[in-house]
Amino acid sequence: MDEEYKPGEPGSYLAPERSLKRGWSLRRFLAGLVIVFLLSYILFIIPLPYYIFKPGSAEEIHPMVKVTQGDSPEQGAFLLTTVGVMDSNVFSYFWAKLFKEEIRPKTSVKQADETDQEYTQRQVYKMISSQSSAIQAAYNKLGIPYHIKDEGVMVLHVVKGMPAEKVLQVGDYLLEIDGLSLTDGEKLVNYLKTKKAGDTVKVTFRRGDQVKQETVSLAILPAASPAAGQSSEPPRVGIGFTFSQVQSVQADDEGKQVTIQAGEIGGPSAGLMFSLEIYNQLVPEDITKGYRVAGTGEIDELGHVGVIGGIQHKVVAADREGAEIFFAPKDLYPAAGQTFQPVLNTTDAKRQAEKIGTKMKVVSVGTMEEALDYLKNLPPKGSKG
Repeated sequence: MDEEYKPGEPGSYLAPERSLKRGWSLRRFLAGLVIVFLLSYILFIIPLPYYIFKPGSAEEIHPMVKVTQGDSPEQGAFLLTTVGVMDSNVFSYFWAKLFKEEIRPKTSVKQADETDQEYTQRQVYKMISSQSSAIQAAYNKLGIPYHIKDEGVMVLHVVKGMPAEKVLQVGDYLLEIDGLSLTDGEKLVNYLKTKKAGDTVKVTFRRGDQVKQETVSLAILPAASPAAGQSSEPPRVGIGFTFSQVQSVQADDEGKQVTIQAGEIGGPSAGLMFSLEIYNQLVPEDITKGYRVAGTGEIDELGHVGVIGGIQHKVVAADREGAEIFFAPKDLYPAAGQTFQPVLNTTDAKRQAEKIGTKMKVVSVGTMEEALDYLKNLPPKGSKG
């Protein structure tokens, strides 16, 4: 008698078919995983050449500013404001498009051939310069004598293919070349003019907390680019980097010396707010009068306030931190013979304040003096009238 086979039992004629189905299921599962991985890679990993700008932070300045003698308490607070800048991918780009966030090509933000690291370091240098100007503006307003001290030469850009690429990094401070002190960047330029291609020099520099020394060969520097609007120059030799002079402001009275530690915040736009905080710590009264005062704007040593970018984002950041007053640079229009587009800082700030429905008052200022006058005329918070 023939053995009976039942469908689904081991050893039956259906077993190979079930095994085949399992094989196809596994293949489909693995194919699905590959598709999910590829989609995730395309959406979230591949970078796009755009930055997305959003509201950043609004941070109290008092802990960042120190005066050697005294640390006057404040009933209110001065706040600097920042813009958040994000790299983009496919997902974040279309998300930003959907919610009408600000998107800008990286080429409109960074300089030609500038890396992300170099862009960040350039913002660090701008912050250092902004702090120096803010200290001078406050000293000048109060009649405090001071002098400028050269601190060194900061590397901001390293030219590809040049000797510096193997030795220096952006953010390094050059201290000496062949034993010659480089507190003044002009000394470096003049010294290298005496050299020729193939000569070697010993460069001493500081990177973080470490001081290093390297021997570097000199090479002919790339010619100036006519496309950049630069005039042609005879070939020069050098190491292959660009730099800026770093200076500090030293009060003649050490008791009035100001130092600023702003952490990783970069850019020049906190100048006005730094100058107000410095002024407040150098005078006996508290000019905040109990208010939370935010704002933005570059400043020079004479106290003139300059326009900045991204003010609409800073208004949102200030409102989120409970600011009651927001200082905005006056709108800038081209004078006769100038052709640039107007920069409408105050107009944009007021428009954004109205859009988000904040009770924060936007105050237009063109100088540090105007900001101080506004604060002087404010009644103390909580008083009547």
